[in-house]
Amino acid sequence: MHKKTASYDATAALCMVVFAMSCTTRYFYVANASDPAPLQDFCVAVDHPSPHTGIPTFINGKFCKNPKEVVINDFLYKGFNIPGDTNNTQRAKVTALDINRFPALNTLGVSMARVDFAPFGLNTPHSHPRASEVTAVIEGSLYAGFITTDNRLFDTVLNKGDVMVFPQGLIHFQLNLGKKTALAIAAFGSQDPGRVDVAESVFGSRPNILDEVLTKAYQVDDKIVEKLRAQFSSHNVSVDTGRSILKLFAQASSDDCGY
Repeated sequence: MHKKTASYDATAALCMVVFAMSCTTRYFYVANASDPAPLQDFCVAVDHPSPHTGIPTFINGKFCKNPKEVVINDFLYKGFNIPGDTNNTQRAKVTALDINRFPALNTLGVSMARVDFAPFGLNTPHSHPRASEVTAVIEGSLYAGFITTDNRLFDTVLNKGDVMVFPQGLIHFQLNLGKKTALAIAAFGSQDPGRVDVAESVFGSRPNILDEVLTKAYQVDDKIVEKLRAQFSSHNVSVDTGRSILKLFAQASSDDCGY
């Protein structure tokens, strides 16, 4: 009788331990749960896909190739050693090796880029909304920095062999300080980090941001705004979008009236 009681107590104790571990595991699982990182600028939800429209249905990523059809070449990319064409206004060229250029990166959460700089070339102020970046200087010297959300600038001069990290979503830049070409290699914690160029986004949007917004934001007149637009968005300058502050007021008034 004593042996049975001891055996029963041991079994009960074991069950209690297993139950407690189960509860603890569930607790931490719930505490650490989160949504997957976005891989697109937006993903409007729909109840049912519409393949009959001829437009592919997008998901947060890409559809997968049949594993039975995958070959070694799917995991290779050749030509990353080829310099980018820096014959442009900024005298720099970013060659992004992300999911759009290298499909094997799908779901792996990594990508990279090479940045070629002509003498005094600039990788313009920009941000990556979906990834942090770590950049290594392979050749040359760069002036690089990023700006925090409280407008604090962290900047320095990077020489060959130096590495710098740029936190996710923060505006950053690199400028070639030398009279010779420079090269940097960047790595990202996303298969599609995205890129938002500050000046081009503001002055080259489609359609144009209203003049009233930009003149007030930058404390300049509309002539300067038009000059800046001409640098980034020539197609918008020549096209009348029919957008004005008066039309927006009229639309807001009609909405308030229930029309």
